[in-house]
Amino acid sequence: MATSNPSAFLLTVNGQIEGANFPEYDNLYCKYCFVHGHDWTSTSGLEEGITQITCKGSQSSRKLIWNFPLETTFKSTSPSGWPQLVVSVYGPDVFGNDVVRGYGATHIPFTPGPHARTIPMFVPESTWRLQKFTSWLLGRRPEYTDPKVVAQGEGREVTRVRSQGFVTVSFHIMTKDMKKLGYDTGPASPANTQSATSGWSTEEQPINM
Repeated sequence: MATSNPSAFLLTVNGQIEGANFPEYDNLYCKYCFVHGHDWTSTSGLEEGITQITCKGSQSSRKLIWNFPLETTFKSTSPSGWPQLVVSVYGPDVFGNDVVRGYGATHIPFTPGPHARTIPMFVPESTWRLQKFTSWLLGRRPEYTDPKVVAQGEGREVTRVRSQGFVTVSFHIMTKDMKKLGYDTGPASPANTQSATSGWSTEEQPINM
């Protein structure tokens, strides 16, 4: 029986933005978006979203917990421009103004199966002390007009930044038809098996006997 040759492959991203560690701040929320090349299109799910506001619990770690779900599927003919997840965290300052507490980005994992990522966060800083004081007083901290610039890198070399906090994300990745197009994203092992019937590759995909 003849099999059709696919013209594109699929990448399905499931997971969640689990939480964050910002020792100096509380009552924070997170915005996210996916950034990818021109050859990539979203076929289902959401490419951007916003979590609920969360505060630190009584646990010893004092972490911020969101457990906000991620679920989207991309279609492409080339791995160039592989999607990245961009996260930006916001919260109130001492005057109650909503200000950015950190930006960060990570590539979506290339291999099928479960993955965990800890994303280092940073914030832009004013160059001069007077600018810093004025920004603090007026509640207008330096921030990017478009957070997607974090994943692009263009112009980042002239931006002064300061490291601040971490965001933890979990992924479960599935791919379809990548090997048929000549792209091998992982070793051939029982833990990373591609179904002959569905074409999906995932660590949770049952092995056909």
